[in-house]
Amino acid sequence: MQSRSKHDPYAALKIKEFRLYVSARFLLTLSTQVQEVVVGWQIYQITNDPFSLGLVGLAEAIPAIGIALLGGHIADTFNRKRIIQWMVGLLFLCSVSLFIVSKYDLLHGSQVAPLYAIIFISGIARGMLGPALFSFWPQLIKDKTVFTNAITWNTTLWQIAATMGPAFGGLIIAPFGIANSYIIDLGLMAMSLISFSLISSQVMPERKIEDMWENLTSGIKFVFSNQVILGAMTLDLFAVLFGGAVALLPVFAKDILHVGAFEFGLLKAAIPVGSIITAMALAYYPIKKNAGKIMMWAVAGFGICMIGFGLSTYLWLSVAILLLSGIFDGISVVIRGTLIQTLTPDHMKGRVSAVNNIFIGSSNEIGAFESGATAKFMGVIPSVVFGGCMSLLVVGVTALKARKMRELDL
Repeated sequence: MQSRSKHDPYAALKIKEFRLYVSARFLLTLSTQVQEVVVGWQIYQITNDPFSLGLVGLAEAIPAIGIALLGGHIADTFNRKRIIQWMVGLLFLCSVSLFIVSKYDLLHGSQVAPLYAIIFISGIARGMLGPALFSFWPQLIKDKTVFTNAITWNTTLWQIAATMGPAFGGLIIAPFGIANSYIIDLGLMAMSLISFSLISSQVMPERKIEDMWENLTSGIKFVFSNQVILGAMTLDLFAVLFGGAVALLPVFAKDILHVGAFEFGLLKAAIPVGSIITAMALAYYPIKKNAGKIMMWAVAGFGICMIGFGLSTYLWLSVAILLLSGIFDGISVVIRGTLIQTLTPDHMKGRVSAVNNIFIGSSNEIGAFESGATAKFMGVIPSVVFGGCMSLLVVGVTALKARKMRELDL
């Protein structure tokens, strides 16, 4: 029986509590992705300024980074399910606000400050939510022989939602309009909140540290004392930071490829589709040997794809390149997620997740700002090519300096 469980690619999905969790997270991700597409399209339609798209990422990253360590401390101290419910509830209220502002034309022409303010508040919610989600779901897996399988499915279903969200968001903008698109976002968020509520609360791991300041900083100390985790986080940090071309997709769709909302949705969905292909393959054929080298090659492949995407002027080629970049990205995401979850003790998962969010989660938003800023001063295409080249440089430096990463096996 043990051998069968070990090789069963669907073992984690047979656990009821885990199924509820991934369903709730699926709906939450779908909702936030739809919202991201609609907000990005709305702001660019109003401003026609690529830099404004970068400011969207910055408006979310600043509060998420600022509250990350506190969020990790709270996730390792208080009931994680309750934290999730409260933060998803706050995201729901942000969606309500976006709908009201858009429906009743409260933006007053070209004023987009209210949209940035709402995104700022949602950044606070996501900064608190990330560590709670990261540390809560491993408690649902009592049989640790299926833990790696659970990581793969958690990543796979998240990527499916991340794929459907942009495509769905692009599809609904044209027929329903921006304001009504937020209603769909609201419905998805509400279903996610209900699904999270159906999961039973879990007993909190024993707390090892009582001092408040020590609790806040212990996650940072743990990460910087573990060369493998630090190397994986650093590699992804700079790759995402300099490979943030996704933030400029509205510009590529409208001004370079000359396509509409539906094609924009296809571009937005291409990377997650590639990641899904990877994650599904890894559910059946998990990476065990040479994981560090594979991760570095994958990040290098992602950087090359960003260069190719920046130079492409054909829709089909751009979609294909983004699809391939998603395949490479999926490899690094699964390897990094497996490393962090398996090498971090249960009582520290919230705080280590907070550090991971600072390194990786918020680097998406900061990368969006970097892309918007460089596009403003260098031009859209040169900024994307520059980002891809910098990603390759980071991989080269990591390959030379991080011996333990090069020799890493799972």
